[in-house]
Amino acid sequence: MKNALYTLVGVMAGFALAGLLLFIVRAPAGEPISLQPAPTKEPIAVHVVGAVPRPGLYEFAEGARIQDAIDAAGGLLAGADVGAINLAALLVDGQQLNIPFKAGQEPSSQSTGGGDEGLSLPGATEPPAESGGATELVNINTASLEELDSLPGIGPTIAQRIIDYREEHGGFQTVEDLLNVSGIGPSTFDQIKDLITV
Repeated sequence: MKNALYTLVGVMAGFALAGLLLFIVRAPAGEPISLQPAPTKEPIAVHVVGAVPRPGLYEFAEGARIQDAIDAAGGLLAGADVGAINLAALLVDGQQLNIPFKAGQEPSSQSTGGGDEGLSLPGATEPPAESGGATELVNINTASLEELDSLPGIGPTIAQRIIDYREEHGGFQTVEDLLNVSGIGPSTFDQIKDLITV
């Protein structure tokens, strides 16, 4: 009787051990987990105007600060009112960053160099109209990157987009075609429409 009991206990222990081994070695159920790369964030676009040498549209990585935008636009002009801005503030996509001038330091609307140095204030259409006859018009179909960059509101990034657009589409038919270039909106176009030709 004892031998039968020991045999039964041994058989049950064997089944239990076999079940445990089977559970350990069997393949896990379900799909394997695969790690995906973190999504890359789109750059933010900021329109820098005011007391900077090269106003225009610039792209930055998320987390960039106002100081980064000023550096991209060539730094501050001598007449900039740096105390009126927070250089540590974060940039926001679609923002227009207007760097103010000190009182009495605003560029003269009579200056013939205003268009060449990009000193015109945003929305100021009078200076280009008055200086249009005194300066040679920039042909947007043949101008170099440097010539396009010298226009108010056009930085090196937008100048390159203008060149890329005219190469892809065989040139501009009218000056209004500039509005088809990414980064050139009505306000920028108003600043340069009297300084350009096709």
